[in-house]
Parts: sequence; structure tokens; C-alpha cells
Amino acid sequence: MARPQEFNTAEALYQAMVVFWHKGYEATSMIDLLKATGLSKSSLYGTFGGKRELFISAFDTYRNDRGKDMRRVLGRGHARQAIEEFFRMLFANLGTLESARGCMSINQGVEMAPHDPEIRARVMEDFRHIEDALTSVIERGQRDGSLTSSRNGRELARLLVLAFPGLQVMARTGYGQAELDGALDLLLSHLD
Repeated sequence: MARPQEFNTAEALYQAMVVFWHKGYEATSMIDLLKATGLSKSSLYGTFGGKRELFISAFDTYRNDRGKDMRRVLGRGHARQAIEEFFRMLFANLGTLESARGCMSINQGVEMAPHDPEIRARVMEDFRHIEDALTSVIERGQRDGSLTSSRNGRELARLLVLAFPGLQVMARTGYGQAELDGALDLLLSHLD
């Protein structure tokens, strides 16, 4: 008879996600993961598989959570305000550990995507989801008059997606709030 599981799988996955998010895949050791999750090696392997499988699960959890946050923010209020709020989330916690981690998808776009097709596909899927969501809200704003740009909604969304990693990197490297606000204002001026 198998022993009952004595840990919260979702919590262990979250703790592993934080380690991968902070250190990246390559720099994260099994010791880091065991320490963060509080699991024994046999429990970690038995529940999640190896390091790679745990990383994929943690990365997918991150991506799903961020997607839900994005859809929630972009789905409410006037389009211009929703888009601005979405981008302000990128640097809402300046100076904290969370802001120092940056975006896990962007981190993996740099660390693993160049040599790992499975991770590359996930990162590209994230950017496509962001572009699709922004296209939808831009078109909504053009219809209701809250956005006055006559440019194609998909093109504007692609411009915003292009700026997304840049704003993340600016925030992560220590740009101040005023500089980030100025960059965001310039970016959003393309919607007017």
C-alpha cells in the first residue's frame, strides 16, 4: 500500500517556481529545489519527475497565472486605462525582490529559448497571447472612441509587445519611476 502524500503539491510547485524564476534553470540545483520545497529527493522525483519536468510545470504555472492577471486587467474599464494598468504592473513593485526577478517568460526567452525548442515555443506562445489580448482591447477602444489612433489594432499591439521586454529590462536594471513613466507615456502616445 502506498504512503499518503504528506505535502501540498501546489505549494511545492510554487516554491520551485520562485527558485527557477529567481535563479534561472541552469543555475538552479536539485539542492536548491529540495531546500525550497521541503521535499525529499524521492518525493520530488515521484511527484514531478526530474528537474526539467518540475521546471516545465513551474513555468506553465507562472504563464497561466500571468495570463489570468493580464486578461483580468485588460478586460475591464476603458481600453486606454486597461492597457496603461497592464503595463504599469511591469514596474509596480520597483525595488522589491519580485521586480528584481523580472518576467519569467522574458528570462527564459534569453536563457533557454535559443537552444531549447520546447521552451522557445512556450515563450513565443506567451508573446502571441499578449499580442492577441492587446489587439482585442485596442480594437475595443477604437470602436468605443477611447483610443483615437487609426492604425491597425494588430500593428499597435505588436508595437506594445515589442516594448514589453524593454520596459521589463528597464525596471529590472534600476531605472527610476519617473524614467519608466516617461517611457510608458511615450509608448502609449501611439494609441492617441
